[in-house]
Amino acid sequence: MKIFALSTLSLACRAVAFGVGGSILTSNFALAQEMTVEKTAVSELPSLLAIYKDIHSHPELSTREEKTSALVAKELRATGCEVTENFGKYDNPNLKCYGVIGIMKNGTGPIVLVRTDMDALPVEEDTGLPYASKVTAKADGGREVHVMHACGHDAHMSAFIGTARALQRLKDRWSGTIVFIGQPAEETVGGARALLKAGLYNRFGKPDFALGFHDKADLQTGHIGVTPGYTYANVDSVDVTVRGVGGHGAYPHKTKDPIVLAAEMINAWQTIASRENNPLDPIVITVGSIHGGTKHNIIPDEVKMQLTVRTYKSEVRDRVLKAIDQIAKGIASAGGVPADRAPIVNVLKDQFTPATYNNPDLTKRLVGVWKNVLGADNVEIVDPTMGGEDFAEYSLPDHSIPAVDFHIGAVDPEKIAQFKREGKELPSLHSSKFAPVPEPTIRVGIIGMTSAVLDLMKK
Repeated sequence: MKIFALSTLSLACRAVAFGVGGSILTSNFALAQEMTVEKTAVSELPSLLAIYKDIHSHPELSTREEKTSALVAKELRATGCEVTENFGKYDNPNLKCYGVIGIMKNGTGPIVLVRTDMDALPVEEDTGLPYASKVTAKADGGREVHVMHACGHDAHMSAFIGTARALQRLKDRWSGTIVFIGQPAEETVGGARALLKAGLYNRFGKPDFALGFHDKADLQTGHIGVTPGYTYANVDSVDVTVRGVGGHGAYPHKTKDPIVLAAEMINAWQTIASRENNPLDPIVITVGSIHGGTKHNIIPDEVKMQLTVRTYKSEVRDRVLKAIDQIAKGIASAGGVPADRAPIVNVLKDQFTPATYNNPDLTKRLVGVWKNVLGADNVEIVDPTMGGEDFAEYSLPDHSIPAVDFHIGAVDPEKIAQFKREGKELPSLHSSKFAPVPEPTIRVGIIGMTSAVLDLMKK
């Protein structure tokens, strides 16, 4: 295997460089362990690829993961895990939570949490794959939608199952308790919170470490990418209702036009980034939806906007949300809107996702492990993103549980080179054309996660 050859070469060079018997023995031991992890991952691939294609062909929307969770539970049981199904509690009492918890015990030692997400997206697949999804389902509100694993959660689950199998076979190498989590509703951000609300740590133990992974749509197969510190952003959803005084479009002077006011607010909000925020602290304020009016010549009474706000630091988040409210109300007041018609700014607390923070010390430790396993050239320090991930919930608000969420390369390097030559953008996550290369993505996911757990729990 190409990856294994790189690992062998790098370890052999280090052993020669040390030039002493003890160091050579240490390197040989590490090499033997890596050979075992690689061999185990490869041996599981045929059945895991079948599982991957099955999951990909039968995706389920967030909070609807009934069959998917049953499959994950079945596979965890086959590894000897004590499995709890349908775990979790949403804020909405009408929703059933399909969380899966698998406990693998092997003597005394640390507790390590390993998490995969399970839900799919309302996207019509356009990959042309022979196992492409043709599934449709009813979304909230009863609307019929196509469903696709457009974010790679099918690959995550396959590598997750492979990791459980590998760690079961390698029990002579580790000691402690592994908490495997099949998490529902990552895409709608409620899944992790639902598990914690139901007493995840009280019932199954508070972990000493938390690990997660995600395929990356612009990272080549065979590679692991990771970001020390903040890797995903705080995500806030904000609804703004701009209330004016409507009237005839021919007589604007007799109205307080909420469309004009909304336009001023949209532009003014961007000055939060350029004039109110430290430029070293990234923020994003995007107005993703704006609706107002019914006819060409009618000035409406109100305009509704939906914003997504991205930040890293909690103090920056607080300041940005406060500024959004102040600017909206200030512009309305300056435009002569009566106080009783001031804008309504609503931060949707139940849709908040905290920033994902990769513990720097733990990240450094695991980077060393992965370089030994995959070769230094196959491990990348990648830039943080302003995207969101509710994996952050597991490390708790104070980051008291050291956590790392790493990336798995999912794209053929030749495809990356081709798109670069042609000046095209690769299909992104959530794209109808996103299609990770299954075999190397799953294989490296297993190797990366298994080697990380073995290092944290080694005897």
